[in-house]
Amino acid sequence: MGSHTRNGLAAVRETIGRDPDRFVSNFYTRLFSVRPELRDLFPATMAHQRAALFGVLDHIFEVIPDPAGHTDLIGFLGQLGHDHRKYGVSSEHYDVFFRSLLAEISATLGEDFDPATSAVTAQALLLATGVMRGAAETARGPATWPARVVEKYRLSRDLAVVRLVTDTPLTYLAGQYLEVQIPQWPRVWRHLSPSIPPNPSGELEFHVRAVPSGAVSTSIVTETAVGDVWTLAQSHGTLAVDADRDVLMLAGGTGLAPLRSLIIEMSRRVDSRPTHLFYGMRYPGELYDVGTLAQIAGTNPWLTVTVASEESTNPWWLTRDIDFARLGMEHRIGTVADVALAHGDFSEHQAIVAGSPEMIENTRRALIIAGVPGRRIQSDPL
Repeated sequence: MGSHTRNGLAAVRETIGRDPDRFVSNFYTRLFSVRPELRDLFPATMAHQRAALFGVLDHIFEVIPDPAGHTDLIGFLGQLGHDHRKYGVSSEHYDVFFRSLLAEISATLGEDFDPATSAVTAQALLLATGVMRGAAETARGPATWPARVVEKYRLSRDLAVVRLVTDTPLTYLAGQYLEVQIPQWPRVWRHLSPSIPPNPSGELEFHVRAVPSGAVSTSIVTETAVGDVWTLAQSHGTLAVDADRDVLMLAGGTGLAPLRSLIIEMSRRVDSRPTHLFYGMRYPGELYDVGTLAQIAGTNPWLTVTVASEESTNPWWLTRDIDFARLGMEHRIGTVADVALAHGDFSEHQAIVAGSPEMIENTRRALIIAGVPGRRIQSDPL
């Protein structure tokens, strides 16, 4: 890759990166002034959208000058093209997007946007929009699926289980997560992990915890009702079980869902490897799915379940008491990682971790320190 391309895109990255919020806000103002109807494709609040767009642009301008990263970049852009189908983006929109973005970069750089910089920037944007458009046009299957809520129950003040049915079964793998839009928040998409594998009946189950400042998760827990129609889109994620190694699973909170889906899928086979699931919450009464896990473990000798809670007693607002001994489960006090590492040596296992970003980061670090190679630790960036 020539120095003109490298230097030109570096200058673009540096200049728009000085005030990314202003740059992206000005771009969308320009885009919507050219095509006002495009505003309807975006959520009412654009903060998340603006941050996501700048992250994508920064990644593109960083990677394109390095030929070694082109394969991964093409895959990344192709996935973006698939994902954007759910917004109603059409082929012609990519041309409008390209022209508006190039114009805003030109306005931002001013005199520094010389012919050489203009040419390499246009080439980079044409590559990006071209790959995304091509991926969208060649994608198979529908962009979205409607799913009707058939059951919803709250397990605590901030935790709910939602069950839905689709008319057409979705195409996803056990352990993956789906893009979800609820009617209370149109054009706002979130990632949720089904807690059961795909099935011919189109049945789905999600475990949702209302997180602080999480408008969508709070709406699901407090407002979702039977009869609501959700919209589901692309599946993502790479969590999978290696058939050649024993398995260590660590679930924090509703991070149990994708691991539960994998376990149910494993229970359908006769060759599943010995698997030890450590499942933790802050309070013992929040370990909501121990009954189901006990049933699965009771009929699948390859599965061992140990539950953990950071506190030994429940707060006043959580009245659910669980008899772990009656369920045949070992209950320990501590974080999932601490309890697992105190239990034994898992350095030869594959490890699959699911939970909050903080839980994943802390657990991954603890496993590596304990001797589990990083290459054998799986997690998805939820």
